[in-house]
Amino acid sequence: MSQPDPDAWRRQVRQWLATVLEPAPAPESTAQAADLAVFHNLPEDEERLLLDRCRAYQRARFDAGYQALTLPEDKGGAGLSAAHVAVFAQEESAFEVPPSTELISVTVRLVAMAVSLFGTDEQRHGHARAFLRTDLLACQLFSEPGAGSDLAALRTRARQDGDEWVIDGQKVWTSGAQFADYGLLLARTDPDVVKQAGITAFLVPMDAPGVEVRPIRQMSGGASFNEVFLNGVRVPDRLRIGRPGQGWEVANATLAFERTASGSGNRRKGGTFPDVLALARSLGRTGDPLVRQRLADLYVRAALRAATVDRVARTSAAGGRPGPEASLTKLMASELLTRTGQVAAELMGARISADTGEPGTFAWTQHLLGAPGYRLAGGTDQIQRNLIGERVLKLPPEPRVDRAPFSQLPGD
Repeated sequence: MSQPDPDAWRRQVRQWLATVLEPAPAPESTAQAADLAVFHNLPEDEERLLLDRCRAYQRARFDAGYQALTLPEDKGGAGLSAAHVAVFAQEESAFEVPPSTELISVTVRLVAMAVSLFGTDEQRHGHARAFLRTDLLACQLFSEPGAGSDLAALRTRARQDGDEWVIDGQKVWTSGAQFADYGLLLARTDPDVVKQAGITAFLVPMDAPGVEVRPIRQMSGGASFNEVFLNGVRVPDRLRIGRPGQGWEVANATLAFERTASGSGNRRKGGTFPDVLALARSLGRTGDPLVRQRLADLYVRAALRAATVDRVARTSAAGGRPGPEASLTKLMASELLTRTGQVAAELMGARISADTGEPGTFAWTQHLLGAPGYRLAGGTDQIQRNLIGERVLKLPPEPRVDRAPFSQLPGD
């Protein structure tokens, strides 16, 4: 089936967006009022209201056929190219889109895609479609206290009992778990093979007996992350995603989608170059040659990141799984966030340590406290560099000492 011409399709997208959204305000009118937080820091009732706004837009987008644009039609998507994704993002940026949340992004761009690619026809119809439309929300139950960067070392266990699996373990740093209907969980089902081969993926109902969610209070004051404890949780085999032992493949595809989402810039995270420039102007610092040099450097890095995101999007195969190039955009995104906060802090000096009432100053603390966490989400910067080195630059891999069956590794 031939794909629509991107230019003609652009006009169609613009007309539809105008029916559901208001035009975006001028950049200069939002510079001082911008939300500079990297991660949301809202009370529970406000977070629920934000989720409702996000879900209303996602449902309208799904119903109009603009959700999961590159996912093949037989898997519930639109079957379009990465160029169409870029066109949609460009047109969407001209409108006031409800600010998204980590949970919405995880549901639509990670879990829904994983279930669409690896799930059965029944799972695609009953769950993936509901995730894409946000009728159901899903969190990601991957990281554990002892298995973050080395995710394959996870120790949450699942043993089969008839037509059910019994799961015991602990997950951590789970965004939005307190609001999610399901969690995409990785568990060890075979300890007698190498660690990557003995993992299976499941959809776990978050209201199942034995699931306990405990919010983690962050240094910024919010609690958008959670610990999740699983004690004898029974999950029917029909909620297993992929074959037993295929969990590592599911995880790699999901993490690639996460890195693409993290690095794409489709959702504002923290302060941006225009925010820093507005700050420098408000403080009367733009005449300082050193400040101008730092601003120019920040601008160039932001432009390079945008160009790289566009290049990766345009060269991605339509409907294919993101490759290791996603690590590059993720790494650039986290480094840009860090540098943006550093330049803002240098401009303000002591102003950033206390709220003096000056607009757009103390608010930068939300950016500074959140940016380090973004260097961990979706895989640490060090992991991204390893992936780029080994899979993009084809450098020799690092020495490995964990090739034995998982049950024979130290600490098991």
